[in-house]
Amino acid sequence: MYYWERMKELRESCEIKQQVIAKHLDIAQNTYSQYENGKREIPIDMLIKICKYYKVSADYILGLTDKKKPF
Repeated sequence: MYYWERMKELRESCEIKQQVIAKHLDIAQNTYSQYENGKREIPIDMLIKICKYYKVSADYILGLTDKKKPF
């Protein structure tokens, strides 16, 4: 599974719109959409913010593990 698929899965499972998460990240909705559709690489600082927002590990989003929690 690609990281952008995990990001979309997390967002949809929390029933959050792209506009909401984009606002939290202080980026345009279109930019977030490009991250989520794999059209733009996600910068590390955005990855960290997304991990903190959803309270999951970067390893989970990156597809290195199926465990959502870091511990």
